[in-house]
Amino acid sequence: MTAKPVVLLAEELSPATVEALGPDFEIRQTDGADRAQLLSAITDVDAILVRSATQVDAEAIAAAKKLRVIARAGVGLDNVDIKAATQAGVMVVNAPTSNIVSAAELTVGHILSLARHIPAASSALKAGEWKRSKYTGTELYEKKIGIIGLGRIGALIAARLQAFETQILAYDPYVTSARAAQLGVQLVTLDELLEQSDFITIHMPKTPETVGMIGPEAFKKMKNSAYVVNVARGGLIDESALYDALQTGEIAGAGIDVFVKEPSTDLPFFGLDNVVVTPHLGASTDEAQEKAGVSVAKSVRLALAGELVPDAVNVAGGVIDKDVRPGIPLIEKLGRVFTALTHASVTQIDVEVAGEIAVKDVKALELAALKGVFTDVVSEQVSYVNAPVLAEQRGINVRLITTEEATDYRNVLTLRGALSDGSQISVSGTLTGPKQIEKLVGVNGYDVEIPISDHLIVLIYQDRPGVVGTVGGILAENGINIAGMQVSRAADANSTSSISSTGSAAGRQVLCLLTVDSAVPQAVLDTVRASIEASTAREVDLEG
Repeated sequence: MTAKPVVLLAEELSPATVEALGPDFEIRQTDGADRAQLLSAITDVDAILVRSATQVDAEAIAAAKKLRVIARAGVGLDNVDIKAATQAGVMVVNAPTSNIVSAAELTVGHILSLARHIPAASSALKAGEWKRSKYTGTELYEKKIGIIGLGRIGALIAARLQAFETQILAYDPYVTSARAAQLGVQLVTLDELLEQSDFITIHMPKTPETVGMIGPEAFKKMKNSAYVVNVARGGLIDESALYDALQTGEIAGAGIDVFVKEPSTDLPFFGLDNVVVTPHLGASTDEAQEKAGVSVAKSVRLALAGELVPDAVNVAGGVIDKDVRPGIPLIEKLGRVFTALTHASVTQIDVEVAGEIAVKDVKALELAALKGVFTDVVSEQVSYVNAPVLAEQRGINVRLITTEEATDYRNVLTLRGALSDGSQISVSGTLTGPKQIEKLVGVNGYDVEIPISDHLIVLIYQDRPGVVGTVGGILAENGINIAGMQVSRAADANSTSSISSTGSAAGRQVLCLLTVDSAVPQAVLDTVRASIEASTAREVDLEG
């Protein structure tokens, strides 16, 4: 008899989770929070299921010689070393949609609590105080609700709040007007949303660009009667600025479920009467926990059967040709570069695979490209299967194009996109040499060849003497080291120049790519843009 694959339950999971695994596995249990027990129990298992208490780090992964799948019954993956798992060829899965209804309902709960002062009134009455006049509230009827980030949770909130006969405003640069119309939502600029909304809720991913996006300047633009809610990610709202805005009456109140540091029990704004706080309860419902366990159990079954796994975080799963697999991380990075270069909502994306691998099944490359495109766009976890759904939800048409013809390189992967303002963008990459070095070889029609690094700066400006020196000087003053640089002129698509090139081509528009050793603060990037009068100055941060 063939031994059954072993699945280790490192934390308490529901009977429904075990039932979803089925009879085809040997089920073992251990206390994942006990380090010694975990390292002993994990040595010969094929899969491990955890919640948040078990640390599946590089040490644990190294000890698990047969491990093929790490499943986190929840959304967050802070307790899983994804990089170590990927290097070991271990799939990581989670349950990215398990809590979306719970998070949406908690958001609505915060909004209602703020509108009617429910927590404060309850506390006062329990303390023996009958103060009806003090807790006069406001109706949601005909109010304007501003939703920042119209992903799946944002869309659920919009649907629920429309029942109150509210007007829903939304800011999301990656959602088309057609998709917004389907949701019954009016797309506006961020400034318009801040200025017009009576209640504002934020549902954005946590990236260098979104951290602190609701800060002092944003609060100044809000109505004095406005309320803000954050049930998404700690740090999207500047906590210090929030305290000041609440204390001075710049806004009316706030509902906060997530914090920069957790657990947090003594932040300054906790003592204010116009604040409702909860200890990160977005996923804390019986239903969400049940959904999470069942979801990852199904993913484990698929993974151990060698099938495509919808919620795989680091690999697509299923049978992928050995010549195609190295292109997956490359095209995912190209997708993130693509997103960083967009300046309007995307209406069309073409994923083009050119070269020898085009004759193989390259569907996984399309999935990986879309995963990269949406990784820095939405607040929920993006997987290789939900990425096409995210594109469909936003009204984006996607095509996979293959051709065996490739110039200059054996294989070239390209993302081309049409934007709502009529413009187009494109990025191309390839793998070179025995070590399969990932290189960026094309951006918006400019030919380049530069290794892809964690931090990439993209500049477009009019070529003239002294620009390179100016850029280098600004970065040096701010302690940012340049690892590599390349300049390409638009007028000669087949010619790239080194950092010393100027010649007679001054005045042409050029693309300058710089790889740097650390993240570039937005203020530094703004200084570079102004100093060289660049039409484009973007950083692509691939470190996260």
